[in-house]
Amino acid sequence: MKQLSISKVLVTLLASAAIFTTTALAQDAAATFKAKCAMCHGADGKGGKMGTRDFGSAEVKAETDAQLTDIINKGKGKMPAYNGKLKDSEIKDLVTYIRSLSK
Repeated sequence: MKQLSISKVLVTLLASAAIFTTTALAQDAAATFKAKCAMCHGADGKGGKMGTRDFGSAEVKAETDAQLTDIINKGKGKMPAYNGKLKDSEIKDLVTYIRSLSK
């Protein structure tokens, strides 16, 4: 009985940690987007300024995560390259955030 209670506590703690981590990562990605991307892509990702695309467009939705990662890493048009300026994990989280804006 005691082992079962300890197991429940551990599962609850792990689930809570996962939720907290996911929320923290989403907040970090939102902050990165606001600092690095929103000035051209808009706070809502609808684009428009400097010819940027709407993240909700069929064209952007059709791009793979790898393609979006490549664009962020290498830049595109007037967009600067962020390879070496952002960590791989930050770019991955940014792609996830961009996907959330298209919903």
